[in-house]
Parts: sequence; structure tokens; C-alpha cells
Amino acid sequence: MNLENTKAQMRKGILEYCILSVLSKNEAYASELIQKLTEAELLVVEGTIYPLLTRLKNDGLLTYRWEESTGGPPRKYYMVTTLGLNFLAELKKTWAAMVASVNRVTGSEGEGRR
Repeated sequence: MNLENTKAQMRKGILEYCILSVLSKNEAYASELIQKLTEAELLVVEGTIYPLLTRLKNDGLLTYRWEESTGGPPRKYYMVTTLGLNFLAELKKTWAAMVASVNRVTGSEGEGRR
């Protein structure tokens, strides 16, 4: 198995959680999200994020508004809905339980909690 492929699959699996988490703090447009995720070493390309944002919107977890831009086309700013905040709260619990379980299995107690 290819290590890079495995790492990419792991990142893809947590993108939904990360996107909702970022947007729960401040609304953002797609390029800002890509930048924040890239800075966190969760490399993302537009071809990955736009379908995910659309799916989250269609599921009622996100909404958006258009804002005129002084330097180009209007921007679509995404924000988390009340349903999305509730979903995020459940994802946080699931993530914490999963990290604890993986740490128990791998003997990495205390690692990853910074």
C-alpha cells in the first residue's frame, strides 16, 4: 500500500469535521478554507472542497451568502447552521473517543493532545 495514499485517505476522512470547526468560529469563503486547511497541513485542492461544501449545504449543515468583492467576482461566504453546530458537537465527541481508542490500541496515551 502506498503511504501517501493512506495519508490522503485519513485527511479526507476528517475534512468535514475540520471545515465545520473552522466555520463555527468565523464565516469564510472557499479560498480562505483551503488556505487554513493547507496551513494546518491538511492539503486540500478546490476539486475536493467544493463538492464537500455543496454536500454540507445540501445536508443543512452550512448556509452561505454572497458578498461583492472589490478585486474580482462576488464571493460565497459559508457559515454553519444551528443543525451544523449540533452535528459538530457530536463529531467532537466522536473524535475525542476515537483518538482515545486509537491511543489505547497503539500505546500512544497522552500523544496528540496538545
